[in-house]
Amino acid sequence: MEHDHDGDRAELHAVSSAVLAVTAHLSVRDVLQTIVTSARRLLECEYAGLGVPGEAGTFAEFVVDGISDAQWRAIGPVPRQHGMLGVLMRDPRPVRLADIRQHPRFEGWPAAHPTLVEFLGMPIIDGGEILGALFLANKPGGFTERDEDLLRLLAGHAALALVNARLFERSCELSVVEERNRIARDLHDAVSQKLFSIRLTAEAAVTNMPRDPAKAAADLATVRRLAAEAAEEVSAIVVGLRPADLAGDGLDVALRKQTELLDRVHAARVRFTGSAIPRLRTEREQSLYRIAQEALHNALRHATPAHVDVRLATRNGLVVLEVVDDGSGFDPETAGGAARRLGLASMRDRARAAGGRLTVRSRRGGGTSVRVEVPCSAASGRSGDWSGPPGEARGPDRSEESAVKRPDPGEHSG
Repeated sequence: MEHDHDGDRAELHAVSSAVLAVTAHLSVRDVLQTIVTSARRLLECEYAGLGVPGEAGTFAEFVVDGISDAQWRAIGPVPRQHGMLGVLMRDPRPVRLADIRQHPRFEGWPAAHPTLVEFLGMPIIDGGEILGALFLANKPGGFTERDEDLLRLLAGHAALALVNARLFERSCELSVVEERNRIARDLHDAVSQKLFSIRLTAEAAVTNMPRDPAKAAADLATVRRLAAEAAEEVSAIVVGLRPADLAGDGLDVALRKQTELLDRVHAARVRFTGSAIPRLRTEREQSLYRIAQEALHNALRHATPAHVDVRLATRNGLVVLEVVDDGSGFDPETAGGAARRLGLASMRDRARAAGGRLTVRSRRGGGTSVRVEVPCSAASGRSGDWSGPPGEARGPDRSEESAVKRPDPGEHSG
């Protein structure tokens, strides 16, 4: 019988593509989902799942492919480590079955669960530790020994990608802790002492006012000087908060990493879409990054969305940043309180400082869209820099007026 070399090459290409897809991700969740999707496509079966063991017989992560969101919701809670799932969490050997229902450890499944017949399970192992297990099901004709070999190969690469993703996440967490500690030290050393001096000098001015107005006036002059110095110190610390990724890699990479971090720690799916953009002036990049942070914080803290999308692009000489969520939104007709709570004035001010404009659109129950546009040019970030797309009349900042009432000056929330 003649060997099918073309089939071998196609299969090798498929494995290579799957491995490259897995190793392209640094987010643990993305790695897991890509492993599952790649495995199902590679072995041409109907369903695939991957579980990562948690504490007390639970799964810390459980992702699937081939099951719709509606089906997943109907199935109910994530399974525990029992039945065949429990076997693969404890035994490093693969399991290949013509009918999973005939295995002595089979314990059934919820009513809404699809019926599984052909089954192939493969532990994901690193140095003797079972990091997780892949489960494939329902392949017409059954899984073969060749399928088992392919899945073992993919699981080996998946283990390396999963370990790398975990190390990357831990390094990010350590960087955050180190940065917080540095900020705390700076605030204590540079600012708290100034504030303490301001308080003592102000109390002295109150005491001297009735009996020595000249000395009280001198004390107040000292208070003014110390307050100005404290403001400068705070400003210097804030400038120092510019993320290293923003300074080194650019706005697009910094936003991508920020969304990946938020996606891991929030129930909502947070995604970034965009590509490299021209480098902007430092002030403009900072303003866009801070606006994105504020909009993301608002959506995740106040709107309980299922999805939040961050988009970055260049259009007609402009850099366009959008943060869009499908959360609870708010009513533009009663936006005064929301403006204070959501920091809309702060975002508008940042957009102006970058020479651009901000647009916020929202409706109750219909989500919120935050859009900011700034020129691509490296001109200074004055409010007069806005030129807009070709054909658009130059005029005053219209920010969010079309969708949200402009808050009073007193509504600035920082």
